Amino acid sequence: MTSDFSAAHVHLERAYYYLRGNDETSRSARDTLDLVIEAVVEAQHRRPSTGVVEFPQSTAR
Repeated sequence: MTSDFSAAHVHLERAYYYLRGNDETSRSARDTLDLVIEAVVEAQHRRPSTGVVEFPQSTAR
């Protein structure tokens, strides 16, 4: 099963929006969500590593 980073990003942004209070707990939760959102965005845009296919060397004539 693969992760749906774009859907996770949407839900995390929505959670950030709902934590709009000015109390310390809300601010701390938003700071933490910022870090998680950043990690999800990085994972979402990371290119999968591709393997290099080695071709047999041709002999020069």
